[in-house]
Amino acid sequence: MKKRTGVLLSLALAAGTLLSACGKDEGGGSNEGSKKDAFKVAMVTDTGGVDDKSFNQSAWEGLQKFGKDNHLKKGTDFKYLQSTSASDYAPNLNSLVREKFDLVYGIGFLMAEDIKKVAKQQPNAHLALVDMVVPEKNVASITFKEHEGSFLVGLIAGMQTKSNKVGFVGGVDSELIKKFENGFKAGVKTANPKAEIFVQYAGDFNKAEKGQAIANTFYGKGADIIYHAAGGTGKGVFTEAKNRSKNGEKVWVIGVDRDQYEEGLPEDVTLTSMVKRVDTAVDQVSKDTKDGKFPGGKVVEFGLNEDGVGIAPHKQNVTKEALAKVDEYKKKIQDGSVTVPKTDKEFKKFEADMKK
Repeated sequence: MKKRTGVLLSLALAAGTLLSACGKDEGGGSNEGSKKDAFKVAMVTDTGGVDDKSFNQSAWEGLQKFGKDNHLKKGTDFKYLQSTSASDYAPNLNSLVREKFDLVYGIGFLMAEDIKKVAKQQPNAHLALVDMVVPEKNVASITFKEHEGSFLVGLIAGMQTKSNKVGFVGGVDSELIKKFENGFKAGVKTANPKAEIFVQYAGDFNKAEKGQAIANTFYGKGADIIYHAAGGTGKGVFTEAKNRSKNGEKVWVIGVDRDQYEEGLPEDVTLTSMVKRVDTAVDQVSKDTKDGKFPGGKVVEFGLNEDGVGIAPHKQNVTKEALAKVDEYKKKIQDGSVTVPKTDKEFKKFEADMKK
């Protein structure tokens, strides 16, 4: 949070700028200092949008919780700006900084360069980036151990596939999404060494038609379970699964980032989801910043031990045996007896070690 001197200076200037400052609450006597303790926080979505049923939506849910818990006014004390293309990132971030928000989030690693640029241009701004590390003193870098959660849903896929063929659909081929892929593959192979795993990247987080086309190919090749880590592109995976379910074919989707059970309805095609608690992270970092403990220049990581990743609350489609296996390996990951691979190289070693 900004130092009190900075807040008081903003209040002193507020009388002359109140009508034009779109981020400020209009109510009650700015000259009286009645708003001196107000805290303002906002976020910029990536191109997936705030209603992507996944990553951005989870972040916005966390921001809304923080706003409600702290009696903040939506649209002035907390809000989001939507990005329709990558060219919107920097203007949206700068807009929120100019509106004097105490903390501004960039949601997604695709915003890393823009966050870095804005951080250097606005050294007094407090910025936070989800899913990538930007080593600037005024940037809090929020990361997750996605490979750990992906390993758990991989165990479920490996145990519950009937065809011994499963698939992984990624958004943009990147270091981040590789963590999802390799953790998932390791979990599948741990539970079912004979399983075949199809992998393809869509090259985009907001192309549902590409997700559907890839899913059509995978299901057509015999896969009966597909895990997606593709944001809005993953909507197409659900569409394809539901269409096939209507025709009597039993196929499943494993959701990502938030519980995507409802995304699979009414055909009930969601096997489980790898929940990545972006909402928890956004809520926690917002609280810390409001309390004067902004983690600027630090990496704040959320894994199994921090309840930052895991499987979704909806478990009715997961067998008791698979749930028991999840609990078994969750403990092994937490106590360090199992190390989940993040990269292609680490996965190859993991697989080789299994065969010894």
